[in-house]
Amino acid sequence: MKNRFIRLLPALAVAAALALPAQAQERVKLKVIGQPLATGLIQKNKEQPFFEHFAEKTGLPIDADYKPIDTLGIKDTEQLRVMKAGLFDIVSLRVSQNSRDEPTLLGLDLVGASPDYATGRKVSKAYFDTVDARLQQQFNVKLLGVWPFGPQILFCKKPISKLADIKGLKVRVYDQNLAKFIELAGGTPVPVSFADTHQSLSLGVVDCAITGPSSANSAGWPEVTTHQLPLGFQMALNGYGISMKAWKSLKPDQQAKLQAAFNALSDDIWKYSEELFQDALNCNAGKDPCTTGKKFKLTDVPVTQADGDLIRSAVTKVSFPAWAEVCDKSNPGCSQKWTATVAPVIGLK
Repeated sequence: MKNRFIRLLPALAVAAALALPAQAQERVKLKVIGQPLATGLIQKNKEQPFFEHFAEKTGLPIDADYKPIDTLGIKDTEQLRVMKAGLFDIVSLRVSQNSRDEPTLLGLDLVGASPDYATGRKVSKAYFDTVDARLQQQFNVKLLGVWPFGPQILFCKKPISKLADIKGLKVRVYDQNLAKFIELAGGTPVPVSFADTHQSLSLGVVDCAITGPSSANSAGWPEVTTHQLPLGFQMALNGYGISMKAWKSLKPDQQAKLQAAFNALSDDIWKYSEELFQDALNCNAGKDPCTTGKKFKLTDVPVTQADGDLIRSAVTKVSFPAWAEVCDKSNPGCSQKWTATVAPVIGLK
């Protein structure tokens, strides 16, 4: 028996040696909710490639099972709920769309607070820690990054020459903060999901709709509209979040690598979004240069001084008061934190 055991030792040693690399190389797979396919080039050219090459981008033995949300049968307003339920590990979080479940989120993107990219970056940086802490507390989700689709502008299927011309028109909106501003400007806000907006414009359910020019181009909105007014209402900020369970399963050095990868992705999207914005405006109006989209023939409506003044006044007149009332009910002290962190960077006292 002893001799037999001795003869088996070399074979056992070989088996053990073969088994060790398999264990060492065992990979983790995380389930990821992505942006809707319909949103266009940021999802297609930046987000999806990042997750498809997740191990390479992060330097970690982790793969991502990435699915755009419009292929999952989940509404974009339900992202935080499914994350809290533990159904996914990482989410490309649509900020405005999930603000009903967590009003604190909307403090990142109040109407009129971020009329341009430079201001948007300052606002998101100033408010990041507040949102991160709240998401961890309420949904067990850690915020990894924030990025913009870019200034959200107005598209109409009826002739307009200024913002005031939306008086009496039905305007597609995507959150309550924007709805309040549209009411102030004289329009009738109609909540419609991004995926349903093209059809809603075509059928006359709405007369106008708000989104970024690149997303509008990708989704074919210029097929069913005639005018674009490039006045930025919001930056359409989005974020990346990871479940605390998945985050805590990583060692500190792995967490640092993951955070660095998402920092790089977010920075890349900020730059790419700004490049897309002007190019998409050109494409929508049939002008050159147009390198990222399809050419259409929309009429460019000049932004008037009155339009600019109205959107700048929105923060104090409408968006902050309306948001503060809602946010403070679910998260006491919410508006005070915004006033202490964001107000100084946009020049409010």
